[in-house]
Amino acid sequence: MGKQYRTLGGTMFDIFNYTFLGVFALVTVIPFLYVIAGSFASDAELTQRAFFLIPSTFSMAGYQYIFSSDTLFHSLGVSVFITVSGTLVNLFFTVTMAYPLAKRSLMGRSTVLNLIVFSMLFGGGMIPTYLVIKSLGMLDSFWALTLPGAISAFNLIVIKNFFEQLPPGLEESARIDGCTEIGVLWRIVLPLSKPVLATFALFYAVGHWNSFFQALLYINDPEKWPMQVMLRQIVMLSQSSIGDSGMLDPNFVQPPEQTVKMAVIVIATIPILCVYPFLQKHFAKGVLIGSIK
Repeated sequence: MGKQYRTLGGTMFDIFNYTFLGVFALVTVIPFLYVIAGSFASDAELTQRAFFLIPSTFSMAGYQYIFSSDTLFHSLGVSVFITVSGTLVNLFFTVTMAYPLAKRSLMGRSTVLNLIVFSMLFGGGMIPTYLVIKSLGMLDSFWALTLPGAISAFNLIVIKNFFEQLPPGLEESARIDGCTEIGVLWRIVLPLSKPVLATFALFYAVGHWNSFFQALLYINDPEKWPMQVMLRQIVMLSQSSIGDSGMLDPNFVQPPEQTVKMAVIVIATIPILCVYPFLQKHFAKGVLIGSIK
């Protein structure tokens, strides 16, 4: 084939496209870089300079204040446990409900789907939900942070639509070979659904990692607080006139309030950013599948 020449319009479109995406990427990244820089800045620099990406005076005061107690490391372990276990619970219930609903021959399928859509529009509210969790004996337990939101109606519908796209001949062949319904789901459907499962696993994991309001409502034991709640307590302590509540080192000089806030944002964001590269290829494909449906 001969050499292909691009038209002037195509070249101009590429220049505009790359310029727009580059500016958009900078607008997205620069605020986070500022937060990182501010978390290492000193009190005087945060007061005098409205914006900077490289601090002139390097200071670890914010991180020293946050990590002055082992409590944060314990809460980090709690957050990891809640995120992993909660995501597994989410995927288990979502998949096991989406798979039968993908079968058009299922009796009562339309009624169940209508109820699912209804749950997307109406909810019981905070107080009825609290009373239900209390009556089930789940207060002050990790179950209160995982079971109430075990299934997202939107995610369920998207996964169900993906299951409907799979060639029915694959499942029929598996049944001829002696597979049960569980065997078909485990051996045929799930291996073909890795992109969409990885995508919604990331959605569920980010939701669990960032969640703190449910822990404030249902968890009274500080030993069971996730990291988000503990970081909130640290920020509240840094705003108060008393630099110690019995949890932090009383001999430590209280750092500037803004530095602590920025350091908290960095600590809460970095772990989930480290997970994203491992799911990126599945994430891109899974989002495309959901957008097509």
